[in-house]
Amino acid sequence: MDEGLVTTPVPGDLDAAFLDGRHLDDAYLVRRAQQGSPDAFEVLVARHRDQVYRVAHRLVGESAAAEDVAQDALVSAWRALPSFRGDAAFSTWLHRITTNAARQLLTRRRPVDPLTGEEPVPPSEHPDAQVVDAERTRALRAAVRALPFDQRAALVLVQFEGLSYLEAARVLEVSEPTLRGRIARARRSLLDTMRGWQ
Repeated sequence: MDEGLVTTPVPGDLDAAFLDGRHLDDAYLVRRAQQGSPDAFEVLVARHRDQVYRVAHRLVGESAAAEDVAQDALVSAWRALPSFRGDAAFSTWLHRITTNAARQLLTRRRPVDPLTGEEPVPPSEHPDAQVVDAERTRALRAAVRALPFDQRAALVLVQFEGLSYLEAARVLEVSEPTLRGRIARARRSLLDTMRGWQ
């Protein structure tokens, strides 16, 4: 062994050549996790947890509920991993699980806390403009939250998460024309609701 080499601890059963698994693709990590590697699944969780939380938060509109949804989604993913066939990308499959977890939570109860102003308001020279911008943002969040879940999920996945229509349709298990229709209805509804803010 070369004296100049520094050894780094390797997660239990991941390939030593990749140290912490960052350079391994999702498909490989999924296969390893399906073979029983908790370390491989841990790398997948670390890679996707922020996205899972972000989708959950946009769907349920409340931080605590979003954390619950994200945790439920990741636990569900671990349990369902043996049945994952790889027909879609792991991230698409995880979006589907997250969306379903959010839907289940919302059917059990309605959100009680309004969305917080976590996104920064663009700086402005005039404080009154900042107040108007903040109120416009709150009104938009409320309008998105008021959309029927199917429209909200379609809009969040395409508009905010940047999925293609095809990817979002796969996540929601609908046809692409159905997804496009849901997004069109959501946008029309938002335009009507936000007309006073223009």
